[in-house]
Amino acid sequence: MRPHWIIVALLCGILTLPSLTRASPGDLGTIIEAFAVRQFPDAQGRYWVINDTQWEGDEMLVDMHTIVSRPREAEPTVTHFLLLIVAGEIRGIQNLPLEPNTGCRAEEDV
Repeated sequence: MRPHWIIVALLCGILTLPSLTRASPGDLGTIIEAFAVRQFPDAQGRYWVINDTQWEGDEMLVDMHTIVSRPREAEPTVTHFLLLIVAGEIRGIQNLPLEPNTGCRAEEDV
């Protein structure tokens, strides 16, 4: 009878483990995905690539590209961003040009 209880306990532990390991709101992937969804609400599909990060205290600067597919567009759109994340929240967004030697736009308020 003991082995059955051990198996049941292990199965219950395995089934509840994924809910305990979900990303917290301060998780970088969660923050970036929320940004991408807000930035491209009409996207049919999207993914993002982190090029680089720089940390200083609770501030993080993220250099990233987003690749977005929209309905009725043959080619996906590539965009380059710098995100300033402070204490788990986006505080600044810089849209960078993809072409070299091009000036940048002013920051957007979030």
